[in-house]
Amino acid sequence: MKNNWNINSWKYFKIQQQPNYENVELLNVSLDKLKTLPALVFSGETRILLNQLNTLNDDKFILQIGECSESFTDCHGPKIHNYLRIFLQMANIIQYENDVDIIKIGRIAGQYAKPRSNDYETINNESILSYKGDIINEFEPTSEKRKHNPQKLIEGYFHSAATLNLIRAFIDGGYSDIENISDWERHFYYKELKKLDYYENFIDTLKNSLKEKNLKNKKDNLFISHECLLLDYESSFARVDTITNEYYSTSAHTLWVGERTRQLDSAHIEFVSGLQNPIGIKVGPNFIGNEIVNVIKKINPKNIFGKVMLIIRMGVSDIESKLDELQNIIKKNQLNVIWICDPMHGNTFNYKNFKVRSFENIVSEIESFFKICNQNGITPGGVHLEITSDYVSECTGGINGLSLNDIPTRYITKVDPRLNASQCLEIAFIINQLIKKYKLK
Repeated sequence: MKNNWNINSWKYFKIQQQPNYENVELLNVSLDKLKTLPALVFSGETRILLNQLNTLNDDKFILQIGECSESFTDCHGPKIHNYLRIFLQMANIIQYENDVDIIKIGRIAGQYAKPRSNDYETINNESILSYKGDIINEFEPTSEKRKHNPQKLIEGYFHSAATLNLIRAFIDGGYSDIENISDWERHFYYKELKKLDYYENFIDTLKNSLKEKNLKNKKDNLFISHECLLLDYESSFARVDTITNEYYSTSAHTLWVGERTRQLDSAHIEFVSGLQNPIGIKVGPNFIGNEIVNVIKKINPKNIFGKVMLIIRMGVSDIESKLDELQNIIKKNQLNVIWICDPMHGNTFNYKNFKVRSFENIVSEIESFFKICNQNGITPGGVHLEITSDYVSECTGGINGLSLNDIPTRYITKVDPRLNASQCLEIAFIINQLIKKYKLK
């Protein structure tokens, strides 16, 4: 570990987006409890992910997907089951006829906190604290429910543990085996997708391959991730590995630092710089090149490939110019990073007090990402998507043909708009074709 880093060094740096707890004594009780609870993930599992990322080339592709903000009520058997269904469907579609392995990273089992642009919002002419995620306060818009409650940190841990336990049970029990595709079809979106010739061809070809080649999936892994936001919580799970004597986060296999908190002098960058986990850095169009370079060097001083993932979120109007600029800066400084496209966060707009995203804009940004990476001789490493397995009307367009008029009909997100299940699978087919088109030789 770094000589100038320790488990508390982040406390001496600038910090943003933290809860304001009225009861500090209760906070300390909760943090003391967290420090005694078992790890959620283990450093050995994280090293498996690091090894996969370390060898990422055009034979691997990262699929990082999940809720924009998990709710504690999402810790529910059928909900998790459906999430795995859509994840495995997308993974198999992307690698269908492509010689690629999918590195599966879920935004799940811990994505309970969300940064907000404003600390307060006005509802019914009353100014109340903004909802910042179930691990901080309640979604119910009352002054009392919106208070920041440190006891919810403990609730967050146990919901993460229960969610992760069921995921492991499914995966270890063989649910990810490709032979279970018949179960993956038992979902509301199947009838809709059967209308598409390319989906029906995909299913038929896959089933024929199973019969002819006795094709089976090898043992699978699904890694978990969330935004590194609540540093009191995260530092409770930064623990020394008994084998390497180095610090790992044990709250997730990989963490990312968001656009709002990734400044070079921030507490968040200081904290993750001492962890051995792979770290994602969100980068929007207003980046400062030298700062990004120095952030990467601080997190990854040995320049190890696979340690840093740049999750770019430029927006469809800026990606053509800004991604090319950033990639040239990174190449000039000879920094090893994995490039991931987040086509969601730069493409949000407001419509009648709803936050909305356009399927067509999301697709366009992904297409530009592949094209620019190819022009610069860079492997497009993956995508980072906010999705749900439910039928929601939060993103316009796609196979559903959702219009702005449809937005209010099934708008249930607590924070950001998500792709619904049908839109997810349509995206997967598009990515499949982009990998075929732009695969580096």
